Amino acid sequence: LAYLISAIAILNLSPRHQKILALALLFGYWGTLTLVPLGGGYSVGELTPEGYLGGYVDRLILGSQHLYKGGPFDPEGLLSTLPAVVTVLIGYFTGEWLRVQQIKTRTSINLAICGLCCVVIGHLWGFSFPINKQLWTSSYVVFTAGWALLLLAVCYETIEVRDCQWGRPFEIMGLNAIFLFVASGIVARILLKTHIGSGKSAPSTYTWIYENWFLPWAGPLNGSLAFAVTAVLFWWLILHGIYRRGWVIKI
Repeated sequence: LAYLISAIAILNLSPRHQKILALALLFGYWGTLTLVPLGGGYSVGELTPEGYLGGYVDRLILGSQHLYKGGPFDPEGLLSTLPAVVTVLIGYFTGEWLRVQQIKTRTSINLAICGLCCVVIGHLWGFSFPINKQLWTSSYVVFTAGWALLLLAVCYETIEVRDCQWGRPFEIMGLNAIFLFVASGIVARILLKTHIGSGKSAPSTYTWIYENWFLPWAGPLNGSLAFAVTAVLFWWLILHGIYRRGWVIKI
């Protein structure tokens, strides 16, 4: 939903109006959650799982049976999609800005300055509108965007400006990040939905792999870590083959 709304905005609005939309969504979400009363004994601006306005919207439109793990609200619900749109737009704004910049250290510095400003603004905003991932609060959007810009500044300076070869493995994954996200998600769901063995107690393929290939020799904690690292290496090898062929898979 966030990608769809962002794409519609990018295709139909001018750059100026795109930025106005981003600000309107951030401040509109803030105002909605802190000023609109929910009723039912909950105070205005209450951000508890039960008193969160977005949860009420999710229960009203989607129904409680369709919420994540049957909770009082969905962390990827309808109302919290609005600030998530801004997260997508910030990435788009950054990419568009980088396209017209020269590959110089000055560009990395500007990225870092913007990132630091966002971190500070998000942190200060968090005192009145808490930084919360599950609610995807406006302060969370700005705060995490700041850290993303700081990390991007480091990667840009290292890989683009200084052409350091140690960053190449990350470039291989970054060039097809959307494909990696979608494909790995599909495979994970297939492993979780399929089962090895018969009967109701048959473990999912995902669980079977973990319990038979990693748990016996690494234990529960290190086994889980080894499983995750193996999955990352598996997808890196696939992306390396794609990278060598010069393929960039886009939506």
